[in-house]
Amino acid sequence: MAAYFDRPMTRKFLTVWGQLLLLLSLVFTLPAYAVGEDIAGVTTALGIESTPEEVSNEDAATSTEGETSVEAESQNLPPAADPPVISGESTNNAQIETTPTPLKDNDIRQRINGIFSEIEGLQAVSVSVTQGVVTLAGETPNEKKAQQAINLTNRLTDVVTVEDNINRTLDVQDNVTTVYQGLKAQVKNLVKAVPLLLVGIIIFGLVTWFGSWLSNRKNMWQRLTPNPFVAELLAQTVKVIFIIFGLILALSLIGAETILGTLLGGAGVIGIAVGFAVKDTIENYIASLMLSIRQPFRARDQIVINGQEGIVVRLTSRATILMTLDGNQLRIPNAEVFKGTILNYTKNPERRFTFELGVDANDDPLAAIKVGIDAICQLDFVLDEPKAIAVINNVGDSNIILEFQVWVDQSETDFAKARSIAIRETKHALEDEGFSLPEPIYRLRFNNELEKALEHLQGNNRAGQAHGANADMTVTPTTPESIAINKADDSSADDKDKKQAKARAKYILQGRNAEEVLNARPDQKLMEKVEQEIAENSDETDLLSNNSPQE
Repeated sequence: MAAYFDRPMTRKFLTVWGQLLLLLSLVFTLPAYAVGEDIAGVTTALGIESTPEEVSNEDAATSTEGETSVEAESQNLPPAADPPVISGESTNNAQIETTPTPLKDNDIRQRINGIFSEIEGLQAVSVSVTQGVVTLAGETPNEKKAQQAINLTNRLTDVVTVEDNINRTLDVQDNVTTVYQGLKAQVKNLVKAVPLLLVGIIIFGLVTWFGSWLSNRKNMWQRLTPNPFVAELLAQTVKVIFIIFGLILALSLIGAETILGTLLGGAGVIGIAVGFAVKDTIENYIASLMLSIRQPFRARDQIVINGQEGIVVRLTSRATILMTLDGNQLRIPNAEVFKGTILNYTKNPERRFTFELGVDANDDPLAAIKVGIDAICQLDFVLDEPKAIAVINNVGDSNIILEFQVWVDQSETDFAKARSIAIRETKHALEDEGFSLPEPIYRLRFNNELEKALEHLQGNNRAGQAHGANADMTVTPTTPESIAINKADDSSADDKDKKQAKARAKYILQGRNAEEVLNARPDQKLMEKVEQEIAENSDETDLLSNNSPQE
């Protein structure tokens, strides 16, 4: 089959038909500039090879075409279409000739030897060329030199391919010499670039100093924004911008812009890794920024954050500092403060407290409410508006539970002391008006046999008492008359105990420092500690500001 296609008549016939097909495709479908490529594709698909005479004709046509295109360009005419080119196989992006010549092989060998003779480390490489195939043998000190030889050989246009038979000796002396020469050249270049490096360092230092000086103008940044945290953030951002700008100028001056790209790329990767590592810290920093902008509380406010109660001392870039009611310092991370529930008692000074008291089930609860409210309204710290009220909360087995609701101004009144005093006064007022505060009553019932046994035991105890023994227990029958007598005795005993308790309390409260117990003013000692904490100098900037708007 190959011999059949190699016949001149057959080849000419196929060539004519191929050209006819290409002409039809040119007329109907393809643009003018693709004619050459289509003809080459068709001839290649048909297996047509070009002869040396045809190749020379193609070269002549190509040169004629070049002259024609130059003339067309000078006359502003459109370029003519490329003639068809029949090419053979290609390797290494170069054309492979169908008829190689020994003269070209000799030229390739001489050219490669001339190149290798001028390069350190490639003088020992031997070159042999056959049919355009170059074989490299000999020795190189390392892999780097061997690859250099192969790459240089591949760059020659007439080289078909390269066979690598080079031996890498890895000789210590050769490699050390190469490295030493490279370092020596780099040192020479560095010495030459020292003046330029000094100029770059001076420019970087000046730009950085100016950025630092500008960021330290705190008054200017505070005028731009009243929030101290935002002002500090702007100042630091400007400082970083000037540092980066100075670095760019310095590297551009010495011609090392690529280093800047490497640094920025490395900084981006490192930034991502550090971001994952310090996620909580970044979250806390952002929460600090949001809290400084929103200002949910002020210094000296009494607040509750996630169940933690205290008086606000300051808000820093990391934590919110409170003084607990026990006088201890409490630091809460700002991330928890921003996400947590905040209860501010100082925002609205009017605060209500409640307490419960029980009266006997036989008493009128509304009358008891009136007595308790009258007693509460006589206290100085109780507000007239909103009024104090009381409601029936529950009816128990032996009592009625009353809930009293009282309003005070907590900016002038200690909340806990006021509640304690109100409970005392309400209890005394109810007792003075004859209302009893019943205690739980437990009734024990025994059957007849057990009562007889106890009576028998009591009889034995009396007999023993006659002989000088002590009686430990007495049992009396539970008749209605005995129950009434016992109740009367109990009430008289209770009244006697109450009178004794009131007399004892009156005597004690007339003593020294008794007014402190009945005083409902806030504790000044705790506020003094808060003021002392606020006045202390701290390295951390307080983000709370009365000039900033509060949400």
